Amino acid sequence: MIKISLTFLVFLGALSAQEIIQTPIHFGEKRISLTKQYIEKHYGLQVQDITIVPKIILIHYTAIATFKDSLSRFKEETLPDDRPEISKASALNVSTHFMVERDGTIHQLMPLTFMARHVIGLNYNSIGIENVGGENYKDDLTDLQLIANMYIVEYVKKKFPSVEYVVGHHEYRCFENTPLWLELDDGYRTEKFDPGKGFMDNLRLNIKGMKEAPCD
Repeated sequence: MIKISLTFLVFLGALSAQEIIQTPIHFGEKRISLTKQYIEKHYGLQVQDITIVPKIILIHYTAIATFKDSLSRFKEETLPDDRPEISKASALNVSTHFMVERDGTIHQLMPLTFMARHVIGLNYNSIGIENVGGENYKDDLTDLQLIANMYIVEYVKKKFPSVEYVVGHHEYRCFENTPLWLELDDGYRTEKFDPGKGFMDNLRLNIKGMKEAPCD
């Protein structure tokens, strides 16, 4: 992928204005209750609701080849049985605010003000974007997905002036020992590779005014 010209982006915007499709996952009282329990267990906070003030946009890939199969992993309120690496931490299923198909189609899966479970330590202050792809750690996200992520970043920035950072999932541990990090369990960490340095480098080339992860 290469840097995309501003002229091309203006042309693209004039064509479509990049529609966001509402594709809600199950987020009822059970998931809300499990989210509150997660917040208390992992962050030491007793909350009345699961509203967040986002500071970070966190980029992922699904590690699954198709949108249908990717979406199916997020729909239910409780974790499936094949996630032992995170199931001990909570029965709450993973979730994300946006999912981007390989052709750049953007889906919003849940309210942007709700906390999603998508990253250790940063759930309480981040908005998640999942990109379909990356199966077997393959660096295969598309240019159309890059453009869609650029659009989402600008969209979220306008809605939430509090957002300061755009970060890859593989960079999440850079926030340890910062005020934004929340995780009481020092043993709860997983190694992440998504979405990869190349995708994040290209994304950062095409956005302005956002901080990078505070990595050494």
